[in-house]
Amino acid sequence: MVKPKVYVTRQLFDEAIEILEEHADVEVYEGVDDAIPRELLLEKVADVEGLLSLLTERIDAEVMDAAEGLRVISNYAVGYNNIDVAAATERGIYVTNTPGILTDTTADAAFALLMAAARRIPEADRHIRARGWIHAWGPRMFIGTDIHGKTLGILGMGRIGSAIAKRAKGFDMKVIYHDLYRREDLEEELGIDYKSRDEVLREADFVSLHVPLTPETHHMIGAGELEAMKETAILINTSRGPVVDEEALYEALRDGAIAGAGLDVFEVEPINPGSPLLDLDNIVLTPHLASGSVETRTKMATTAALNLVSVLQGKEPPNLVNPEVMKIRPIVK
Repeated sequence: MVKPKVYVTRQLFDEAIEILEEHADVEVYEGVDDAIPRELLLEKVADVEGLLSLLTERIDAEVMDAAEGLRVISNYAVGYNNIDVAAATERGIYVTNTPGILTDTTADAAFALLMAAARRIPEADRHIRARGWIHAWGPRMFIGTDIHGKTLGILGMGRIGSAIAKRAKGFDMKVIYHDLYRREDLEEELGIDYKSRDEVLREADFVSLHVPLTPETHHMIGAGELEAMKETAILINTSRGPVVDEEALYEALRDGAIAGAGLDVFEVEPINPGSPLLDLDNIVLTPHLASGSVETRTKMATTAALNLVSVLQGKEPPNLVNPEVMKIRPIVK
């Protein structure tokens, strides 16, 4: 029996490739550090039934129309704003993602950014590496701000937001949050308080963002929101880059409107080498590493592979983004 063809847009962990190869004829993009060129992607999907993609690839109607036999797009990510889900549904293409896997790992990373920015750890590290520590220790040397006993404001109380709240309680922090949906269950369980978005911005010593990227959340944090924050506040973003207006953030950090920031995501990725954010000392930057542990990234890859294989086997995938597609293309074994 001829196996269906599958294309993978980036080299993944062996465990995931083995799952795919058991059920499909698999080709993997050979590039290591770069995203697949658009022209090559359009060429490679021509005769595939399954596509395993990353956030770095824009999977739109053009790609889908180039892949006439495409049955499933398996996204190696929780978010799927890189995929035109409506276009996929219209064409009877199943779209899947990898939710619930990276919650704790991302929460760890967000809290690490918070701690690093608060205690100025990257600045101190650079200072020592530059052989700058030539004087005796002094009481004002790279002093930061306490974390324990402070107020953490969370915008977006989903899985990751609630995981951050749990970590904050271990530091005896007061936690306030805003979300489109009030979570009274978590308020009771975690001892957190619901506030308006404006109240969170005004009252929090640290503001951590955990919202999806939608037209409503694009540039949700702009000049006005940054101005509303405390001058001593620190902003953390591990959600999606365009949630923050980076030009406004740069100006706020430069002018001291807020004290610092920690970013794992950016409006354009990779970050523009000319970005003025790179010239600031009061910001901690990581290259979209929030889910970057061996355990989590491997689990994401195997989940993406199993999602894709499920559709090829005529089964409903475990993490289907567009269940309405089953009316257009019912599962056929």
